[in-house]
Amino acid sequence: MSIGLFKIDYYLIITMTNSGDPEGSIIKAFRNRGYRATSQRIAISRYILSNHEHPTAQKAYLEVKKTHPTVSLATVYSTLKILNDIGLVMELNISQGETRYDPNIEAHAHLLCIQCGSLIDWSDPIMGELISKVSAAANFTVIGSSLDLKGICDGCRRKGDSTPPRAAAND
Repeated sequence: MSIGLFKIDYYLIITMTNSGDPEGSIIKAFRNRGYRATSQRIAISRYILSNHEHPTAQKAYLEVKKTHPTVSLATVYSTLKILNDIGLVMELNISQGETRYDPNIEAHAHLLCIQCGSLIDWSDPIMGELISKVSAAANFTVIGSSLDLKGICDGCRRKGDSTPPRAAAND
C-alpha cells in the first residue's frame, strides 16, 4: 500500500515540476540545493509562502496536519530552516519567545500591535533606497534587514484598548 502512495506522491511531484506553477519552483529550489522535495515539505512550503499573516511553526504544523496527518513538528521546523537558508522566507524574532515566518523577502517594515499581536507588512520604495544609501555610504554589503515598529493597530485603537502594557512597550 505504501508503494501506491509513493507512486502518487512521486507522480504529483513530477507533474508539479513540469507545470511551471509556484510549487514547481519550490521543488526546484529544494532539489537544486540537495534536499528531497517530499509531499510534506511541499505542503509546508505552499502554506508558508502563501500566508502573509507571518505564521509560527506551530500554526503551520496545525494547518498542514489537516491534509498531511503524519507530518511532525520536527519536519515543519526543518522545512522552515531550509526555506530560510535558501532565501524563500525570513525568520522573524519579534515577539518574546515566538518565531514567525515571512514570505515577503523584499525590504519592508513590520508593524506589530502590542495589544492583539497582529503583524502587518508595510512597504515603501524608500526602504530599498535607504538600504542602498547606507550600503554605499558605509561601504557595507547588506545581506538582510529588519525594521520592526511596535504600537497599537487601528482595530485595537478603535476598541479603546490603547494603553500599552509596560513590558511589551519597552521590548
